[in-house]
Amino acid sequence: MADPFASSRPAEIAPFIGKHYIYTYDTGWQYETYIKNERHLDYRVHSGIVAGRWVKDQEAHIVRLAEGVFRMSWVEPTGTGVSLAVNLIERRLHGAIFFPRWVADAPHKIVGFQNPQIDRMLGYRDAGPTYPIELVDPFATITFVEDRGRDDETVIACGPEELPPGYADRRN
Repeated sequence: MADPFASSRPAEIAPFIGKHYIYTYDTGWQYETYIKNERHLDYRVHSGIVAGRWVKDQEAHIVRLAEGVFRMSWVEPTGTGVSLAVNLIERRLHGAIFFPRWVADAPHKIVGFQNPQIDRMLGYRDAGPTYPIELVDPFATITFVEDRGRDDETVIACGPEELPPGYADRRN
């Protein structure tokens, strides 16, 4: 069976690997993502309904859509589906986040470091309810971007509450 997260065109996504960026949705929610390698990303949530959430080694399908434009798609253990289109040239992003009903109704249950809580997340997911799905699909502005190289475990290594003041306010 083919690996569902393997890029069908790994050479095309090479310029995206190692990118670390902070972005703010038009809703005011602020996130941060690091593209660790061709199959994995790490992210942190600075504000919004799941502020304080952070995840390492999320498997994702990553593709290039056009010059400087990439899409990452994944389904989390919570049952949340995510698809992000990132335009590094215009520094814009569009996110489509499909929250299962249990997350939309009780977002505090997924706040914190997800990785050591996978079994708990799966239990919540399986208990549901799943429907109706809550679709959130805003645009965002990328306010900070840098290249950190591949597989750097130090980029996102703690929760947002442990970061120095002003960390997420950086601009370039």
